[in-house]
Amino acid sequence: MKSHRRSAQVLRVIGGQWRSRRLEFPDLPGLRPTPDRVRETLFNWLAPVLPGACCLDLFAGSGALGIEALSRGAAQVVFVERHSLAVRTLRDNLDRLHARNARIDQAEALTWLCSPGTPFDIVWLDPPFGEGLLAPTCARLEQGGWLAATAWIYLEAEAGQPPPLLPPHWTFHREKIAGMVAYRLVRRNMLALT
Repeated sequence: MKSHRRSAQVLRVIGGQWRSRRLEFPDLPGLRPTPDRVRETLFNWLAPVLPGACCLDLFAGSGALGIEALSRGAAQVVFVERHSLAVRTLRDNLDRLHARNARIDQAEALTWLCSPGTPFDIVWLDPPFGEGLLAPTCARLEQGGWLAATAWIYLEAEAGQPPPLLPPHWTFHREKIAGMVAYRLVRRNMLALT
């Protein structure tokens, strides 16, 4: 007998304490977790700075990036996601993992960034493709006090799109393309100004 339940997708945690755990997330328009091999590369890049870091997963969706960070020793992750079903599923998955130091805020990312900022060490930006959200989000992060002096910012976009205009004192550190995804790691360096 066929189920009429909306189909779910499966996400696999790649490393850390929850390595190989499989988590379901809803099949929603525009929700596409960062592919496994991209996450593997990204977290290899971040390995020296991730343990103990305070992290922000904007446009969290399935929570793939934030969950991976918690699994690998991040001190705290704040997840921001607008879709109620994605938020509910993310909450269930974090409960299932007994995740500590995780907070989920249901909100539009740009609206959420209008509140007073708390500095984060690592920020993940994986917005829905085709909506032009990377550049304004980067600008709000910089202007709103959301970034530590030497924060790391991950940017994910469609391959073939030019990189977004970055705020001053942000520099591209690494970048790659995997299939239809271009991903970049950016470093903010305000210490150079002091």
